[in-house]
Amino acid sequence: QVQLVESGGGLVQAGGSLRLSCVVSGGTFNYYIMGWFRQYPGKEREFVACISSSSSTIYYGDSVKGRFTASRDSAKDTVYLQMNSLKPEDTAVYYCAADSFWKLVPSRGSNDYNYWGQGTQVTVSS
Repeated sequence: QVQLVESGGGLVQAGGSLRLSCVVSGGTFNYYIMGWFRQYPGKEREFVACISSSSSTIYYGDSVKGRFTASRDSAKDTVYLQMNSLKPEDTAVYYCAADSFWKLVPSRGSNDYNYWGQGTQVTVSS
């Protein structure tokens, strides 16, 4: 029903940039809080960023603050994650997620998101 499809991952050198995209279909994108998470092998998913439906509230994880920028385009039902100054420790599978339940502020917790994309691999070489 509701589908999230990420794209834009790949291999990049340290200091480089990537932009991830996540297209939402089958739902009301403009009502959803959107989140970005990443997962290292053998570890739980880590919060990266989240953005409210109006883009008025955006939170970032401490490890990416100042380097990553989340945004959304209501006309395209798409959320983006612009990743700059990439570091080897940014290497992970990145997931976009949607929270379809109305909240006052977006959540940093993965359990609050009920729709997930398939993930896209980001690899940063040193």
